Amino acid sequence: MAQVRKTTHSRKSGARKTVARKTTGRRSHSARKSSKRAAPKRWSQRVTKESDALDLKRGVFKLSSPKKIAASLKRSAEHSSRRKSGAYRSAVSMLTFYINRAGKTLPKTQRTRLERAKVELKKAFGKD
Repeated sequence: MAQVRKTTHSRKSGARKTVARKTTGRRSHSARKSSKRAAPKRWSQRVTKESDALDLKRGVFKLSSPKKIAASLKRSAEHSSRRKSGAYRSAVSMLTFYINRAGKTLPKTQRTRLERAKVELKKAFGKD
């Protein structure tokens, strides 16, 4: 491991002090960047395509009604061959994943619609 010397200043006396720090042996950012292969631009996109997620209908989260969103998620969860847990759990997980990944950019009206879809999903699976 290489050592790096760093000069710091004391606030009170104004004197310089040299501190030796050990590096962890990691490569610089530019060296790490060049060694990567062509990774997908967004990891969330890769998760929805390649993970053991649901086979969702295109545009399901853009539907106008929370009941329609819940019905589509339920149908996808029950028919999916890629899920590892129960249908309800997979459907709610995918809905939550979408809400969380959209973050602050998700319009308030759509966020409200998706939160209501969670309630409708719960009703659809009889988990009241």
